Amino acid sequence: MGVSFTKMHGLGNDFVILDGRTTPLSPSTTLISHLCDRRTGIGCDQLVTLSAPTRDGADVRVRFFNPDGSEAGACGNASRCVAALLGGSPTLQTQNGLLPTSQKNGLISVLMGTPHLDWQTIPLARECDTARLPLHDGAACSMGNPHLTLFRSIEDAAALGPVLETDPLFPERANIGFAEILSPTHIRLRVWERGAGLTLACGSGACAAVVNAARRGLVERTCRVTMECGSLTITWQDDGSVLMTGPAQTVFTGTLDESWLEKGQTTTP
Repeated sequence: MGVSFTKMHGLGNDFVILDGRTTPLSPSTTLISHLCDRRTGIGCDQLVTLSAPTRDGADVRVRFFNPDGSEAGACGNASRCVAALLGGSPTLQTQNGLLPTSQKNGLISVLMGTPHLDWQTIPLARECDTARLPLHDGAACSMGNPHLTLFRSIEDAAALGPVLETDPLFPERANIGFAEILSPTHIRLRVWERGAGLTLACGSGACAAVVNAARRGLVERTCRVTMECGSLTITWQDDGSVLMTGPAQTVFTGTLDESWLEKGQTTTP
């Protein structure tokens, strides 16, 4: 017997999704890194696991793992992929709370919750004005994971991203977004993701970019965020929550055989 998986992507940000709703799964760091490897594994930006929910109102529990084995509290593109995989309008249980979803005209919307704007809840190492940090004049918020948005050329992402990910200001490291403001309703974005590096798209990073840019008065509260392989529509709603809408695509499905599971898979939830 093996474990079935689905390879999906949201605007090129790709995921391997393991369904453990029937048989609980707890992938080790070794297995995660093997599966994410693009030469010797399936290849993906993050591994996603599904399991039975433990909170009322949720249809499925979703966890997001970076290639280095660290766990992310939120992932917008992966959340859209899970919703597309399950069909209908499932509510996802994540570390960032319950995320309601809906689907219309081939696009998936996820209510990503309310951004954390206080320095202690992002978190930062010391008290700062989170809308104007003493770090490249950036802005920070948390969408379930810490994000720093810099309003500068996306061409700086490869050089500055890995340096700023581990800046002492971020005790839990950070995702680093490079945002070019094209108009009051359009942002061009590239994100260096903590534990993963440069990705073609980042849903939570797009949410953070709109929130941080709107706080600075640079954009309106509804924006198109364009990344390498397409765009998301992000709305920072009047009630404070953030709505993300965009596509998701299945690439292929398969089964992991026992030799893969022996690389570190356990069955402890």
